[in-house]
Amino acid sequence: MKNAAAILKKNTMLIVLVLVYIFFTIATKGQMFTANQFNSLITQNSYVFILATGMLMCMLTGGNIDLSCGSFVCFIGVIGGLLMVLKEIPVPVAILATLVVGIIYGCVLGYLIAYVNVPPWIATLAGYLAFRGWSVALLTANTTTASIAPLPKSFLKVFSGKILESAPNAFNIPCFVVGMVASVIVVVLQLRDRSQRIKKGYEVESMLSMIVKTVLIVAAIMLFAYKLAFAGGIPTVLVWVVAIVMIYSFITSKTTIGRYFYTIGGNAEATRLSGIDTKKIMFMAYLNMAVLTTVTAWIVMAKFQSANSTAGTNFEMDAISACVVGGVSAYGGSGSVFGMIIGATLIGVINLGMSLMGVDANWQKVVKGVVLLGAVVFDILNDKDKSER
Repeated sequence: MKNAAAILKKNTMLIVLVLVYIFFTIATKGQMFTANQFNSLITQNSYVFILATGMLMCMLTGGNIDLSCGSFVCFIGVIGGLLMVLKEIPVPVAILATLVVGIIYGCVLGYLIAYVNVPPWIATLAGYLAFRGWSVALLTANTTTASIAPLPKSFLKVFSGKILESAPNAFNIPCFVVGMVASVIVVVLQLRDRSQRIKKGYEVESMLSMIVKTVLIVAAIMLFAYKLAFAGGIPTVLVWVVAIVMIYSFITSKTTIGRYFYTIGGNAEATRLSGIDTKKIMFMAYLNMAVLTTVTAWIVMAKFQSANSTAGTNFEMDAISACVVGGVSAYGGSGSVFGMIIGATLIGVINLGMSLMGVDANWQKVVKGVVLLGAVVFDILNDKDKSER
């Protein structure tokens, strides 16, 4: 009984995700379960996964956030559109130029927060206001439609195309095989990680808990693979998301520098006294956020096939919500990439489900606000329960 309760508590948000998905599948009379909607869940919410990955690194350092990422997505889009469309600069050069802009902003923002000690919410709020206004000003000065289009096909192919492409509704065997390979890799990694932790004398979750979690993950992967096999192939944006998630999962769980982000959030002063350069880690968190925001901007441009003044609106809120719902502590020091994925997927399912139901956009915000508050309350009560033991 205790094991069952522990498993339920440890995988609460994963179970909530499954239940919410079942609810929307019933409420939309099966529309949520179609191949096209599985594809939409990835393509329409890819920005959440990428921005939430960057937001995770910021929040780990002490609950810090970046309010400017949505506006910066818009700004990078406008710069990219001006270069590729109006100036007719080659796509690779334009991509590199926007990446340089992202790195410069990340360095400036990181320096202000880490070394000048400007509070993160103040520094990023300034960026939120400045980049949105700057984007609109550039569009107004260079266009008559407040948007820049069409974008080059070579750019669209990289960020919104498909690989292993096939005819719609025809079963794509290579796509399904990729899902099988991914499932095997997940199982092997889970077993290897457990074995290594046991050898080092670390605490590990029960075998039953690991089996339940692994079965749910494999089932989700195979379901996605099966549905995508009927959707014409694997979206390139999924490749971007998976690559970024895997890289940061490795950084946060297997590298020393990744662990520094956790220790700073747990106790910044103790971390500093132990000889770790806490300012450098904080600087890196916001530089990293700016780079991932730039990647998000490329994907959003390709998704809408244009650069416009509304791109990135409320993206920062979805990224923060995905992290908090996924179990990232609002106070820093705890959270994981896997949890963030669960949170981002839940936010994506809610977005897609309510859109299919025709729920007004304002009520969608109400629902997401309630979900966010509920996740924070759950996090606080969970921490309180641990401290009382």
